[in-house]
Amino acid sequence: MAISNAEIGGGTGVSERWSSALVNVTELGSSLESLQRLLLDKAVYMDEEAFAQASAKSHQTRIIKAKERRIQTLERELDSAVLAASHARAERKQAEVAQHAAEARTQQAIQELEDTTKVFTLHMEELRSKQQELEKKDAEIEVLKAIINSLSQGKRSKKAS
Repeated sequence: MAISNAEIGGGTGVSERWSSALVNVTELGSSLESLQRLLLDKAVYMDEEAFAQASAKSHQTRIIKAKERRIQTLERELDSAVLAASHARAERKQAEVAQHAAEARTQQAIQELEDTTKVFTLHMEELRSKQQELEKKDAEIEVLKAIINSLSQGKRSKKAS
């Protein structure tokens, strides 16, 4: 299974480290082959029962190591999930705070509109009363004009006679 530099997060430094790692693995392989030859030359053979027990223990050890790796992976996933849940709770809290602020601004705007409506209503009532006073004064002026006209005509008719 070959892994490219792009998969590793490629760069020249990564490429050099990767090459060094491959050289180390190659040297490890040749050392292992030398050790295997040496052991085969000086191998001590055991009976089948001891070999079966050692094989079983080796198998159990591999299973335990695999399960430990799986546990570590699950622990990392759990930590990620807990962190994500924490972020979600914080975002929800921020959204609630923003919603409460918006509701407060809405209530404030409604109150201002109601206050403006009350002031407007008072001004309208005052304008209506002023209009009624003006109409009443106009009517009084018309009556006074009529009286003045009738008095003026009465004096003219007395002078003419």
